[in-house]
Amino acid sequence: MVILGVDPGLAIVGYALIEKQGNKYRVIDYGSINTPSKLESVDRLKIIHTDMVNIINKYNPDQMAVEKLFFNKNVKTAIEVGQARGVILLAGSQARLKIYEYTPLQVKQAVAGYGRAHKSQVQRMVKALLNLNEIPKPDDVADALAISICHGNSYRLNRKWGTKG
Repeated sequence: MVILGVDPGLAIVGYALIEKQGNKYRVIDYGSINTPSKLESVDRLKIIHTDMVNIINKYNPDQMAVEKLFFNKNVKTAIEVGQARGVILLAGSQARLKIYEYTPLQVKQAVAGYGRAHKSQVQRMVKALLNLNEIPKPDDVADALAISICHGNSYRLNRKWGTKG
């Protein structure tokens, strides 16, 4: 099963493609979609959508896992991330991918074993679980890898119990 994990944002979208075979993971690709801050929001969203469609078409993932938006005290940031999530979900839906969503707490629990783990703990676990030489940068990419792992670890349980994300 090939999983596309996505950490949404307006400035930086982290993405990761991993393959899960049994209890093993293989990294296919990871990176980020970066949008220039000088552009209007609508143009940045278009870049995100176009790049996400291209990634989906290139790698043909089986499923998509996206981080759920958590409440942010900065309303402007929350709205921008929500808009980015929207075009990301649209790209996945247009490709007829099964889409799963996970909260940051669920991701931390699935990857580090503790829902309140520090970002650095999650990043070290991502590095170890995927046998990487270093922690991927920027943080959004490491987060996308963590979301992919979370889905890989959760998917079997989701199927068994009939839950989604």
